[in-house]
Amino acid sequence: MNRNLVFATVVSALGSFLFGFDTAVISGTTRFISAYFSLTDTTLGVTVSVALWGTMLGSLAAGRPGDLWGRRAVLAVSGAAYLVSALGCALAESWGILLAFRFLGGIAIGASSVMAPMYIAEIAPARLRGRLVAVAQLNIVIGILVAFFSNYLLVGVGPDNWRWMFGVMALPSAAFFGLLFVVPESPRWLVRVGRNGEARAVLARVGAPQADEELSAISLSLGDEKATPPLFQRKYRFAIWCAVLLPVFGILSGINVIMYYAPMIFERAGASTGAAMLQAVVVGLTNLVFTIAAMFLIDRIGRRPLLMIGAAGMCLAMAGAAVPYFNGSLLGGGALVACVIAFVAFFAFSVGAVIWVFLSEIFPNAVRARGQALATFVDWLVNAVVGLLFPVALTAFGGGAVFLFFSLLELPFFFFVLKMMPETKGKSLEELERFIIREEEQ
Repeated sequence: MNRNLVFATVVSALGSFLFGFDTAVISGTTRFISAYFSLTDTTLGVTVSVALWGTMLGSLAAGRPGDLWGRRAVLAVSGAAYLVSALGCALAESWGILLAFRFLGGIAIGASSVMAPMYIAEIAPARLRGRLVAVAQLNIVIGILVAFFSNYLLVGVGPDNWRWMFGVMALPSAAFFGLLFVVPESPRWLVRVGRNGEARAVLARVGAPQADEELSAISLSLGDEKATPPLFQRKYRFAIWCAVLLPVFGILSGINVIMYYAPMIFERAGASTGAAMLQAVVVGLTNLVFTIAAMFLIDRIGRRPLLMIGAAGMCLAMAGAAVPYFNGSLLGGGALVACVIAFVAFFAFSVGAVIWVFLSEIFPNAVRARGQALATFVDWLVNAVVGLLFPVALTAFGGGAVFLFFSLLELPFFFFVLKMMPETKGKSLEELERFIIREEEQ
């Protein structure tokens, strides 16, 4: 594999690492910031979800700047925002200041969650695209694991441990920002703005076997469209439905409840603070192992088989996680932890590995940035609502009812994949564009 391609992929995927770290770091701080700022269930939900409301703004706003100034420029801005957010949260002296910097971090997550996988998809050859875009997901998972492990190591450093938990993210943020200045721009964006010579040079640099032919295919694809075609038109309707429903079902599986609140869930089941933090590390490690396994299969068996396996497994695992709450004698044992770990494994093997790959593939070149921004916005909207309501729902209805609710939602997810979602493995972005538009016209 071309080393320039690998380097560009790894650097852009650092944005996904920060996305994962910033998403999960809050889980280790909930107990300590609740005490420091005297938070209730409601205000804790606000504190956790405020970053997610920021992601909605970041994801929705990223598409247009990505088209105007390039994918790399938007990633650089998000890197700077990550850095400022990490330092601001670490130094916050009031709840309002903490919320403001968490919101800024959310904007960075939203922008990078759109641009990092899109950049990789646009620079990668078709035969490697699934695995390379999955590197972005792998980095999200590594970021989550590092956040869980960092929280575990820092839990005993004193009353200001939560400040260190937030602050350590400043180091990878600074590295991400600096390295973006030495990777190439997306060749598809360069063609879009008329810089075909630079695009051909980038394609050759990253090892495209037939750079001239690929450049011609990209130019033809973009030439069929007006400069800025509207996203909401009939020929893109099928792509929009697929790209919106996949993240909605993914979030409603309950995955981010586990990522945001795992230590709190385990503590309420009877674990000590230290044990709950360590169990969260096991959750993160499971997430990593099964994401890697999926990366080796995503371009071999395809996106749809992974998703159907995952939906069935997540349904059973979430139902299993509900049982200890209905049978209180099982709480405090290993049943809940085992079911949560099984759920995370099935999620990582399916939705976790597929979602960002699929969103980077499903939209045609001319509307990819805005289409992916829309899908990511919907993803974070549902995510924010779930993150906001979970502490209140857990107290009001109990863990059994909440986990059973998530389990039942896997059934419509399974049939969405089976009946509606197209398989995208092994096709170039231009081939997929012709297929998607033809599918809508039929």
